[in-house]
Amino acid sequence: MSDKDTAFQMSASNIRFGPGTTSEVGMDLADMSIEKAVVVIDPALVELPTGRTVIASLEDAGIGYEVFERVSVEPTDRSFQDASDFVARGDFDAIVAVGGGSTIDTAKAANLYATHPADFLEFVNAPIGRGRPVPGPLKPLIAIPTTAGTGSETTGVAIFDFVEMQAKTGIAHRLLKPTLGIVDSDNTRTQPAAVAASTGLDVLSHALESYTAIPFNQRPRPERPTLRPAYQGANPISDMWAIRALELMAEYLPRAVTDTSDEDARRQMMLAAAIAGIGFGNAGVHLPHGMSYPVAGMARDFEPPGYDVDHPMVPHGISVILNTVAVVRFTAGSDPRRHLEAARALGADIAAAVGLRKGWGQIAWPGAGSDLFGRAVWLEIGGHRRIDAGVE
Repeated sequence: MSDKDTAFQMSASNIRFGPGTTSEVGMDLADMSIEKAVVVIDPALVELPTGRTVIASLEDAGIGYEVFERVSVEPTDRSFQDASDFVARGDFDAIVAVGGGSTIDTAKAANLYATHPADFLEFVNAPIGRGRPVPGPLKPLIAIPTTAGTGSETTGVAIFDFVEMQAKTGIAHRLLKPTLGIVDSDNTRTQPAAVAASTGLDVLSHALESYTAIPFNQRPRPERPTLRPAYQGANPISDMWAIRALELMAEYLPRAVTDTSDEDARRQMMLAAAIAGIGFGNAGVHLPHGMSYPVAGMARDFEPPGYDVDHPMVPHGISVILNTVAVVRFTAGSDPRRHLEAARALGADIAAAVGLRKGWGQIAWPGAGSDLFGRAVWLEIGGHRRIDAGVE
Protein backbone atom coordinates (compact mmCIF):
# COMPACT_ATOMS: atom_id res chain seq x y z
CA MET A 1 0.00 0.00 0.00
CA SER A 2 1.21 3.51 -0.86
CA ASP A 3 2.49 5.68 1.97
CA LYS A 4 0.47 8.57 0.47
CA ASP A 5 -3.10 9.22 1.50
CA THR A 6 -5.90 8.18 -0.82
CA ALA A 7 -8.80 9.73 1.08
CA PHE A 8 -9.98 13.11 2.24
CA GLN A 9 -12.60 13.85 4.86
CA MET A 10 -15.11 16.66 4.47
CA SER A 11 -16.05 18.14 7.83
CA ALA A 12 -19.12 20.25 7.11
CA SER A 13 -19.98 23.31 9.12
CA ASN A 14 -23.48 24.15 10.30
CA ILE A 15 -24.13 27.66 8.96
CA ARG A 16 -27.23 29.84 9.03
CA PHE A 17 -26.96 32.76 6.64
CA GLY A 18 -29.18 35.80 6.40
CA PRO A 19 -29.85 39.29 7.73
CA GLY A 20 -31.61 39.42 11.08
CA THR A 21 -30.74 35.86 12.11
CA THR A 22 -28.78 37.01 15.17
CA SER A 23 -32.10 37.42 16.99
CA GLU A 24 -32.65 33.65 16.73
CA VAL A 25 -29.74 32.66 18.98
CA GLY A 26 -31.87 32.47 22.13
CA MET A 27 -34.29 30.08 20.47
CA ASP A 28 -31.36 27.95 19.29
CA LEU A 29 -30.05 27.63 22.83
CA ALA A 30 -33.52 26.84 24.18
CA ASP A 31 -33.92 24.11 21.56
CA MET A 32 -30.65 22.61 22.85
CA SER A 33 -32.08 22.67 26.40
CA ILE A 34 -29.38 25.13 27.48
CA GLU A 35 -30.02 26.76 30.84
CA LYS A 36 -26.98 29.03 31.17
CA ALA A 37 -24.54 30.33 28.56
CA VAL A 38 -21.43 32.49 28.60
CA VAL A 39 -21.36 35.25 25.99
CA VAL A 40 -17.77 35.82 24.83
CA ILE A 41 -17.94 39.20 23.12
CA ASP A 42 -15.71 41.90 21.70
CA PRO A 43 -15.93 44.71 24.28
CA ALA A 44 -16.59 47.25 21.53
CA LEU A 45 -19.81 45.41 20.65
CA VAL A 46 -21.44 45.17 24.06
CA GLU A 47 -23.46 48.38 23.70
CA LEU A 48 -23.84 48.23 19.93
CA PRO A 49 -26.92 46.77 18.18
CA THR A 50 -25.33 43.34 17.71
CA GLY A 51 -24.51 42.93 21.39
CA ARG A 52 -27.90 44.20 22.48
CA THR A 53 -29.66 41.87 20.05
CA VAL A 54 -27.84 38.82 21.39
CA ILE A 55 -28.57 39.66 25.02
CA ALA A 56 -32.22 40.45 24.29
CA SER A 57 -32.59 37.16 22.43
CA LEU A 58 -31.20 35.18 25.38
CA GLU A 59 -33.42 37.01 27.84
CA ASP A 60 -36.52 36.51 25.69
CA ALA A 61 -35.79 32.78 25.57
CA GLY A 62 -35.23 32.55 29.32
CA ILE A 63 -31.55 31.63 28.99
CA GLY A 64 -29.33 32.55 31.93
CA TYR A 65 -26.04 34.13 30.94
CA GLU A 66 -22.84 35.85 31.95
CA VAL A 67 -20.74 38.10 29.74
CA PHE A 68 -16.98 37.78 29.18
CA GLU A 69 -15.55 40.75 27.29
CA ARG A 70 -11.79 40.63 28.00
CA VAL A 71 -11.03 39.69 24.41
CA SER A 72 -7.82 40.87 22.71
CA VAL A 73 -7.91 42.13 19.12
CA GLU A 74 -5.06 39.71 18.41
CA PRO A 75 -5.33 36.99 21.11
CA THR A 76 -2.36 35.76 23.09
CA ASP A 77 -1.77 32.65 25.15
CA ARG A 78 -2.49 34.81 28.21
CA SER A 79 -5.83 36.07 26.90
CA PHE A 80 -6.81 32.50 25.91
CA GLN A 81 -6.00 31.31 29.43
CA ASP A 82 -7.90 34.19 30.99
CA ALA A 83 -11.04 33.27 29.02
CA SER A 84 -10.55 29.57 29.75
CA ASP A 85 -10.32 30.23 33.50
CA PHE A 86 -13.50 32.33 33.40
CA VAL A 87 -15.46 29.65 31.55
CA ALA A 88 -14.10 26.86 33.75
CA ARG A 89 -15.25 28.67 36.90
CA GLY A 90 -18.79 29.17 35.61
CA ASP A 91 -21.54 26.61 35.45
CA PHE A 92 -22.16 27.08 31.72
CA ASP A 93 -23.92 24.70 29.36
CA ALA A 94 -22.91 26.52 26.17
CA ILE A 95 -20.84 29.37 24.73
CA VAL A 96 -21.95 32.18 22.43
CA ALA A 97 -19.11 34.02 20.63
CA VAL A 98 -19.92 37.47 19.24
CA GLY A 99 -17.20 39.30 17.32
CA GLY A 100 -14.48 38.78 14.75
CA GLY A 101 -12.08 35.88 14.41
CA SER A 102 -10.20 36.84 17.56
CA THR A 103 -13.35 36.57 19.66
CA ILE A 104 -14.49 33.30 18.09
CA ASP A 105 -11.02 31.78 18.43
CA THR A 106 -10.94 32.85 22.09
CA ALA A 107 -14.27 31.10 22.64
CA LYS A 108 -12.98 27.93 20.98
CA ALA A 109 -9.93 27.83 23.23
CA ALA A 110 -12.00 28.55 26.34
CA ASN A 111 -14.39 25.76 25.39
CA LEU A 112 -11.50 23.33 24.95
CA TYR A 113 -9.60 24.04 28.17
CA ALA A 114 -12.71 24.41 30.33
CA THR A 115 -14.00 21.04 29.08
CA HIS A 116 -10.66 19.19 29.00
CA PRO A 117 -8.32 20.86 31.54
CA ALA A 118 -4.66 20.48 30.61
CA ASP A 119 -1.36 22.29 30.50
CA PHE A 120 -1.83 25.08 27.97
CA LEU A 121 0.76 23.74 25.50
CA GLU A 122 -0.81 20.26 25.49
CA PHE A 123 -3.15 21.01 22.55
CA VAL A 124 -1.07 23.72 20.86
CA ASN A 125 0.32 22.83 17.44
CA ALA A 126 3.83 21.41 17.31
CA PRO A 127 6.63 22.40 17.42
CA ILE A 128 5.68 25.11 19.93
CA GLY A 129 3.19 22.84 21.67
CA ARG A 130 2.73 19.11 21.98
CA GLY A 131 -0.09 18.89 19.43
CA ARG A 132 -2.23 16.42 21.39
CA PRO A 133 -5.56 15.72 19.65
CA VAL A 134 -8.69 16.99 21.40
CA PRO A 135 -9.77 13.98 23.50
CA GLY A 136 -13.55 14.30 23.24
CA PRO A 137 -16.62 16.43 22.53
CA LEU A 138 -16.89 20.03 23.70
CA LYS A 139 -19.83 22.13 24.86
CA PRO A 140 -22.12 23.68 22.23
CA LEU A 141 -20.60 26.82 20.73
CA ILE A 142 -22.59 29.27 18.62
CA ALA A 143 -20.41 31.72 16.69
CA ILE A 144 -21.81 35.04 15.47
CA PRO A 145 -19.16 36.77 13.31
CA THR A 146 -19.15 40.55 13.01
CA THR A 147 -16.42 40.83 10.37
CA ALA A 148 -16.30 39.38 6.88
CA GLY A 149 -12.91 37.76 7.00
CA THR A 150 -11.60 34.95 9.12
CA GLY A 151 -14.34 32.38 8.50
CA SER A 152 -13.66 31.23 12.07
CA GLU A 153 -17.33 30.28 12.42
CA THR A 154 -16.64 27.42 9.98
CA THR A 155 -13.25 26.10 11.13
CA GLY A 156 -11.68 24.03 13.88
CA VAL A 157 -8.72 26.38 14.29
CA ALA A 158 -7.88 28.96 16.98
CA ILE A 159 -4.91 31.28 16.35
CA PHE A 160 -2.97 33.25 18.97
CA ASP A 161 0.31 35.02 19.74
CA PHE A 162 2.62 33.00 21.99
CA VAL A 163 4.11 35.89 23.93
CA GLU A 164 7.17 34.12 25.31
CA MET A 165 8.50 33.30 21.84
CA GLN A 166 7.01 36.33 20.04
CA ALA A 167 5.49 33.86 17.62
CA LYS A 168 2.05 33.15 16.25
CA THR A 169 0.67 29.62 16.39
CA GLY A 170 -2.62 27.89 17.08
CA ILE A 171 -4.73 24.90 18.01
CA ALA A 172 -6.36 22.84 15.27
CA HIS A 173 -8.88 20.03 15.55
CA ARG A 174 -12.26 19.26 13.98
CA LEU A 175 -13.92 19.17 17.41
CA LEU A 176 -13.18 22.88 17.85
CA LYS A 177 -15.66 23.74 15.09
CA PRO A 178 -18.63 25.77 16.32
CA THR A 179 -21.89 23.88 16.64
CA LEU A 180 -23.57 26.65 14.64
CA GLY A 181 -22.37 29.75 12.83
CA ILE A 182 -24.92 32.56 12.49
CA VAL A 183 -23.76 34.69 9.56
CA ASP A 184 -25.78 37.91 9.65
CA SER A 185 -24.63 40.79 7.45
CA ASP A 186 -26.45 43.27 9.70
CA ASN A 187 -23.60 42.71 12.15
CA THR A 188 -21.04 44.37 9.84
CA ARG A 189 -22.82 47.73 9.62
CA THR A 190 -20.39 49.32 12.07
CA GLN A 191 -17.27 47.75 10.52
CA PRO A 192 -14.71 50.43 9.53
CA ALA A 193 -13.31 50.45 6.00
CA ALA A 194 -9.81 49.53 7.22
CA VAL A 195 -11.19 46.45 8.97
CA ALA A 196 -13.22 45.53 5.88
CA ALA A 197 -10.05 45.73 3.80
CA SER A 198 -7.89 43.65 6.13
CA THR A 199 -10.47 40.95 6.74
CA GLY A 200 -11.37 40.85 3.06
CA LEU A 201 -7.75 40.30 2.09
CA ASP A 202 -7.66 37.45 4.58
CA VAL A 203 -10.62 35.85 2.79
CA LEU A 204 -8.86 36.25 -0.55
CA SER A 205 -5.72 34.54 0.73
CA HIS A 206 -7.70 31.78 2.47
CA ALA A 207 -9.29 30.86 -0.84
CA LEU A 208 -6.11 31.19 -2.89
CA GLU A 209 -4.03 29.17 -0.44
CA SER A 210 -6.53 26.34 -0.05
CA TYR A 211 -6.83 26.05 -3.84
CA THR A 212 -3.06 25.96 -4.34
CA ALA A 213 -2.22 23.82 -1.30
CA ILE A 214 -0.47 20.49 -1.76
CA PRO A 215 -3.19 17.98 -2.78
CA PHE A 216 -4.46 15.52 -0.18
CA ASN A 217 -3.12 12.55 -2.16
CA GLN A 218 0.43 13.87 -1.99
CA ARG A 219 0.43 13.86 1.81
CA PRO A 220 1.35 11.01 4.15
CA ARG A 221 -1.30 8.46 5.00
CA PRO A 222 -2.21 8.74 8.71
CA GLU A 223 -1.82 5.71 10.95
CA ARG A 224 -5.42 6.08 12.07
CA PRO A 225 -8.40 7.96 10.60
CA THR A 226 -8.59 10.15 13.70
CA LEU A 227 -5.06 11.38 12.96
CA ARG A 228 -5.99 12.70 9.51
CA PRO A 229 -5.47 16.45 9.98
CA ALA A 230 -8.20 19.04 9.54
CA TYR A 231 -5.82 20.75 7.08
CA GLN A 232 -5.52 17.76 4.77
CA GLY A 233 -4.67 19.42 1.45
CA ALA A 234 -6.52 20.58 -1.64
CA ASN A 235 -9.35 18.25 -2.60
CA PRO A 236 -12.28 18.32 -5.06
CA ILE A 237 -14.80 19.60 -2.53
CA SER A 238 -12.67 22.34 -0.99
CA ASP A 239 -11.73 23.43 -4.54
CA MET A 240 -15.34 24.35 -5.30
CA TRP A 241 -15.61 26.55 -2.22
CA ALA A 242 -12.26 28.24 -2.88
CA ILE A 243 -13.00 29.17 -6.49
CA ARG A 244 -16.42 30.59 -5.66
CA ALA A 245 -14.92 32.66 -2.83
CA LEU A 246 -12.33 34.14 -5.20
CA GLU A 247 -15.08 35.09 -7.66
CA LEU A 248 -17.01 36.86 -4.93
CA MET A 249 -13.85 38.65 -3.77
CA ALA A 250 -13.18 40.08 -7.21
CA GLU A 251 -16.67 41.56 -7.42
CA TYR A 252 -17.48 42.66 -3.89
CA LEU A 253 -14.29 43.46 -1.93
CA PRO A 254 -13.71 46.82 -3.67
CA ARG A 255 -17.33 47.82 -3.08
CA ALA A 256 -17.30 46.77 0.59
CA VAL A 257 -14.18 48.83 1.30
CA THR A 258 -15.12 51.89 -0.77
CA ASP A 259 -18.65 52.15 0.63
CA THR A 260 -19.21 50.49 4.00
CA SER A 261 -22.95 51.22 3.71
CA ASP A 262 -23.26 48.99 0.61
CA GLU A 263 -25.52 46.31 2.09
CA ASP A 264 -25.29 43.95 -0.88
CA ALA A 265 -21.48 44.08 -0.82
CA ARG A 266 -21.40 43.45 2.94
CA ARG A 267 -23.77 40.51 2.56
CA GLN A 268 -21.73 38.95 -0.25
CA MET A 269 -18.49 39.47 1.69
CA MET A 270 -19.96 37.61 4.67
CA LEU A 271 -20.94 34.80 2.31
CA ALA A 272 -17.47 34.76 0.75
CA ALA A 273 -15.83 34.55 4.19
CA ALA A 274 -17.98 31.58 5.16
CA ILE A 275 -17.46 29.85 1.81
CA ALA A 276 -13.68 30.33 1.95
CA GLY A 277 -13.71 29.15 5.56
CA ILE A 278 -15.36 25.87 4.61
CA GLY A 279 -12.77 25.45 1.86
CA PHE A 280 -9.62 26.17 3.83
CA GLY A 281 -11.07 24.54 6.95
CA ASN A 282 -10.82 21.24 5.08
CA ALA A 283 -7.84 21.88 2.81
CA GLY A 284 -5.63 24.19 4.83
CA VAL A 285 -3.55 27.25 4.11
CA HIS A 286 0.16 27.41 3.44
CA LEU A 287 3.03 29.86 3.07
CA PRO A 288 1.26 33.26 3.16
CA HIS A 289 -0.30 32.40 6.51
CA GLY A 290 2.87 30.75 7.77
CA MET A 291 4.90 33.81 6.81
CA SER A 292 2.34 36.13 8.38
CA TYR A 293 3.07 34.85 11.87
CA PRO A 294 6.51 36.46 12.25
CA VAL A 295 5.15 39.65 10.64
CA ALA A 296 2.44 39.87 13.29
CA GLY A 297 4.48 38.42 16.12
CA MET A 298 7.34 40.90 15.72
CA ALA A 299 5.16 44.04 15.71
CA ARG A 300 6.90 46.72 17.77
CA ASP A 301 5.23 50.10 17.39
CA PHE A 302 2.65 49.87 14.58
CA GLU A 303 -0.92 50.68 15.59
CA PRO A 304 -3.15 50.32 12.52
CA PRO A 305 -5.61 53.04 11.54
CA GLY A 306 -9.24 52.03 11.90
CA TYR A 307 -8.56 49.66 14.81
CA ASP A 308 -9.32 50.49 18.44
CA VAL A 309 -6.19 49.04 20.04
CA ASP A 310 -3.86 50.08 22.83
CA HIS A 311 -0.88 48.00 21.76
CA PRO A 312 1.23 47.49 18.62
CA MET A 313 -0.23 45.02 16.12
CA VAL A 314 -0.43 44.22 12.43
CA PRO A 315 -3.97 43.19 11.40
CA HIS A 316 -4.01 39.57 10.39
CA GLY A 317 -5.20 40.12 6.82
CA ILE A 318 -2.46 42.65 6.17
CA SER A 319 0.25 40.43 7.64
CA VAL A 320 -0.95 37.64 5.32
CA ILE A 321 -1.31 39.57 2.07
CA LEU A 322 2.12 41.22 2.37
CA ASN A 323 3.80 37.99 1.29
CA THR A 324 1.13 36.48 -0.95
CA VAL A 325 2.57 37.79 -4.23
CA ALA A 326 6.04 36.47 -3.45
CA VAL A 327 4.52 33.13 -2.54
CA VAL A 328 2.45 32.69 -5.71
CA ARG A 329 5.51 33.53 -7.77
CA PHE A 330 7.31 30.75 -5.95
CA THR A 331 4.51 28.17 -6.12
CA ALA A 332 3.11 28.89 -9.60
CA GLY A 333 5.59 26.61 -11.33
CA SER A 334 4.46 23.66 -9.22
CA ASP A 335 0.98 23.76 -10.76
CA PRO A 336 0.55 26.51 -13.38
CA ARG A 337 -2.97 25.36 -14.27
CA ARG A 338 -4.29 25.86 -10.75
CA HIS A 339 -2.68 29.26 -10.39
CA LEU A 340 -4.15 30.39 -13.70
CA GLU A 341 -7.59 29.11 -12.67
CA ALA A 342 -7.32 31.16 -9.49
CA ALA A 343 -6.36 34.20 -11.57
CA ARG A 344 -9.37 33.60 -13.82
CA ALA A 345 -11.66 33.47 -10.79
CA LEU A 346 -10.28 36.89 -9.80
CA GLY A 347 -11.16 38.23 -13.24
CA ALA A 348 -7.98 37.72 -15.26
CA ASP A 349 -7.95 36.97 -18.98
CA ILE A 350 -5.87 33.83 -18.66
CA ALA A 351 -5.81 33.27 -22.42
CA ALA A 352 -3.46 36.20 -22.72
CA ALA A 353 -1.98 35.77 -19.21
CA VAL A 354 -0.80 39.37 -19.17
CA GLY A 355 -2.67 40.99 -16.31
CA LEU A 356 -5.66 41.60 -14.14
CA ARG A 357 -7.56 44.80 -13.63
CA LYS A 358 -10.88 45.01 -11.83
CA GLY A 359 -11.01 48.69 -10.95
CA TRP A 360 -9.76 47.99 -7.45
CA GLY A 361 -6.44 46.38 -8.19
CA GLN A 362 -4.01 44.78 -10.56
CA ILE A 363 -1.98 41.63 -10.79
CA ALA A 364 0.48 41.71 -13.66
CA TRP A 365 3.06 39.25 -14.79
CA PRO A 366 5.69 39.68 -17.48
CA GLY A 367 5.59 36.19 -18.93
CA ALA A 368 5.03 32.52 -18.38
CA GLY A 369 6.97 29.99 -16.36
CA SER A 370 7.35 30.36 -12.62
CA ASP A 371 6.51 34.08 -12.62
CA LEU A 372 2.89 33.80 -13.74
CA PHE A 373 1.65 36.23 -11.12
CA GLY A 374 4.38 38.72 -11.81
CA ARG A 375 5.52 41.94 -10.34
CA ALA A 376 3.03 43.44 -7.91
CA VAL A 377 -0.40 43.57 -6.38
CA TRP A 378 -1.84 47.01 -5.85
CA LEU A 379 -4.86 47.19 -3.61
CA GLU A 380 -6.93 50.33 -3.19
CA ILE A 381 -7.92 50.82 0.43
CA GLY A 382 -10.85 53.13 0.97
CA GLY A 383 -10.39 54.66 -2.46
CA HIS A 384 -7.30 56.61 -1.48
CA ARG A 385 -4.87 54.48 0.48
CA ARG A 386 -2.56 52.00 -1.23
CA ILE A 387 -0.66 48.99 -0.02
CA ASP A 388 2.06 47.70 -2.32
CA ALA A 389 2.32 44.00 -1.64
CA GLY A 390 4.84 43.44 -4.41
CA VAL A 391 8.37 42.20 -3.94
CA GLU A 392 11.25 43.51 -5.99
